[in-house]
Amino acid sequence: MPPISRVAFLSLHTSPLEQPGSGDAGGMNVYVRSLASALAKSGVDVEIFTRAVDPGQPEVEHPEPGICVHNIQAGPRKRIPKEQLPSLIHHMADEVDAIRARQAQGHYQLIHSHYWLSGVAGLHLARAWQVPLVHTMHTMARVKNQHLHSGEHAEPENREQGEQCVVDGAARLIANTRAEAEELHSHYDASPAAIDVVAPGVDLDVFSPEVPVAGVSGGFHVVFAGRMQRLKGPHILVQAAAMLRARRPDIPLRLTLLGEQSGSRQYDLGSLIATSGMSDVVTRLNAVPREELAAWFRAADVVAMPSYSESFGLVALEAQACGTPVLATRVGGLADAVDDGVSGILVDGHRITAWASALERLYDDVALRTALSLGARRHASAFGWDSAARATLASYRKALDAG
Repeated sequence: MPPISRVAFLSLHTSPLEQPGSGDAGGMNVYVRSLASALAKSGVDVEIFTRAVDPGQPEVEHPEPGICVHNIQAGPRKRIPKEQLPSLIHHMADEVDAIRARQAQGHYQLIHSHYWLSGVAGLHLARAWQVPLVHTMHTMARVKNQHLHSGEHAEPENREQGEQCVVDGAARLIANTRAEAEELHSHYDASPAAIDVVAPGVDLDVFSPEVPVAGVSGGFHVVFAGRMQRLKGPHILVQAAAMLRARRPDIPLRLTLLGEQSGSRQYDLGSLIATSGMSDVVTRLNAVPREELAAWFRAADVVAMPSYSESFGLVALEAQACGTPVLATRVGGLADAVDDGVSGILVDGHRITAWASALERLYDDVALRTALSLGARRHASAFGWDSAARATLASYRKALDAG
């Protein structure tokens, strides 16, 4: 078997060059960019295909050696709601195929698709190119639909059907955690033998316990970083902080929310902050570059992730790499990303009283915070993108061997 020298990444609905925390960009964008970088450093050329969303985007970008990003033309060169993208799947696949047609036969040894839209396109391309498809879900419709709230729309049936087709047709499935592997099996009847569990990594050069952001000091500082949507749970944090402030006015509480509105515009976090009387406590900022994000994590006493669903939760790993304990929901991949009682604290469910009590405990017990900070550094140090790249390559080899 010849060495793996070139793979095609499909990240059609969002570019890995997008700023995480804005629009639909999040942990998956970090994952795709970081994994591609680690693979490139190991000698594998990675060509990433994504949909162009700006008239000024070049057709091809080279963010670093060994990586090129193809900004394909499919539909208008502007951002459109994710719900409209399924109608462009075949167009996107055709555009990718047209680029491959200009290459030598066998240019790509396999396809690695990310998210269901890319997976459906990847099935078509894998058959046409006669190469295996490896797929990473990142999120799953049937899992997300378990966490719906009143007034929220369920993930559409065509997504569930598309994900089922991808599970049935992919050569290998890469899950971020054991919990995600179990969800693939229980919700989509995926064969456990076809699933490889590969933990994401963290850039330990950027996310490290060094100098915090300038001008941030004093108080009990809690940071949330992510898209402002119900699934990520920032409203839980605001309500818990308001409850804690009411019963413990002696705590100099400060809350920083980093990220932008995503999804339903009915999710009005600003009104909640105002009606909760937290406007003087909460600071809201747009998403920031990762070097600045690391500085915010270092400036925090705790990073909170009150998510309802997470395939892994890269933010938790990044915060811990900065030496900051994480307070997170015991859900999905967060149970792996956070070592409960060692690098952070996991909360069962979303009861406001439980979250307020957890914050209060972390404020009162300085020795615990110190121990968790040390544990966070040790826990995160075991996760590097080079390890993730090696495990991903092992999955690729299984896919090629099966072909």
